[in-house]
Amino acid sequence: MLVDLPSDWMQEVGEELDKPYFQKLSEFVDSERRVAKVFPPEDLVFNAMKTTLFRQVRVLLLGQDPYHDDGQAQGLCFSVPPGVPKPPSLVNIFKELKSDLGCPTPSHGCLVSWANQGVLLLNAVLTVRAHQANSHKNKGWEQFTDSAIRALNASQTPIVFVLWGGYAGKKAALIDTSRHAIVQSAHPSPLSAHNGFFGSKPFSKVNAHLAQFGRAEIDWQID
Repeated sequence: MLVDLPSDWMQEVGEELDKPYFQKLSEFVDSERRVAKVFPPEDLVFNAMKTTLFRQVRVLLLGQDPYHDDGQAQGLCFSVPPGVPKPPSLVNIFKELKSDLGCPTPSHGCLVSWANQGVLLLNAVLTVRAHQANSHKNKGWEQFTDSAIRALNASQTPIVFVLWGGYAGKKAALIDTSRHAIVQSAHPSPLSAHNGFFGSKPFSKVNAHLAQFGRAEIDWQID
């Protein structure tokens, strides 16, 4: 498996790469790619960390695993490349964004502009077999991404952690809320969005926390 992490992330999580679990994980992903289509493409697996360097992180938005249909996954949670139809969860994210901040609905679903501002769009699991959701869970990715969350938690610079849904919510145990902030709600998927995601105003809450921390707010409007 190609591990092309930038140097500042290597300083934080590089030791994970030498651990037995990561060696097994790497062998598993390579074997999957030999027999099936795996998303995202190999050069985009670590795209979240390549787009948002460790020292740039102001917000962590945690997803579960990559989109599993053709052309969707680009290594940034909830995001799809321009021209790809917006998945249902992302449609609901944009509905809440409009309700919360009045931002017009974007014509595309690419969230790179958020990532470029310091929003780390990290999935807990970084690969998936085509058309099989959660097919790469419990193979070691969670241990690796937990190490990234712990590294961010250890940072002296305050960060806002956005945890949508029960799965992401469990990661709250890794976060020291005396130093950082958590914005938590139901997941934006159609199954749960009406049970506490809609109306939760996550975007204005994130910016309020950043302002309290004396950090620049995120411009959530996507062109």
